[in-house]
This record gives sequence, C-alpha cells and structure tokens, in this order.
Amino acid sequence: MATVYEEHAKVFKAFCDDKRLRILELLRGGEKCACVLIEQMDMGQSALSYHMKILVESGVVESRQEGKWTHYKISEKGGACAVNLLKKLTTPNTVVEDDNCCKN
Repeated sequence: MATVYEEHAKVFKAFCDDKRLRILELLRGGEKCACVLIEQMDMGQSALSYHMKILVESGVVESRQEGKWTHYKISEKGGACAVNLLKKLTTPNTVVEDDNCCKN
C-alpha cells in the first residue's frame, strides 16, 4: 500500500522531466492522440509510452483508448490537486491536514 508521500511524489515526478513538461505544454491545447504526440515530440512510441505512464499515474493526465491509439488530455481535477498540493507543501505556518484530495 502506497503512503500519502509516495502518491504525492508521483505528482512531482510528473513535472521533473523536460520531455514531460513539453508534453504537458502540447496537451494544454486539448486532447491529443499518441500518434500526434509521437510526431510532435520526435520520439519513439516506447519513449512516449514511458512518459505518458508517469503522467497518467500522477493523475495530471487522463487517457482513453480509441481503436489502437490512446488519446491524452490534461485532467482538470488532477491539475487542481497538483496546484493545491504544491501550495499546501510550500505555505509556511499552516496546520497539516490530511484532505486526500488527490486520491483516485
């Protein structure tokens, strides 16, 4: 069973790679098929799959299957949880509460 800290670390792991940040920038424009991301990122399918797995596991990105391709988009709920988590962890002199907002 993952601790709350392990779950929080997944969110930060999603943001700590330049390729994943670029993918997020591309997804800001709306849902994209993996085939489009492969072309725009100039990377192979396995490399994209690796990065997308991390982004989806963090909750920041959602995926859906359509035929043989997966489509990705930024999760509004996951994005809001990431913002709240960063704010909570970096706001001094506050009471620690376990709100579990990022639980799936």
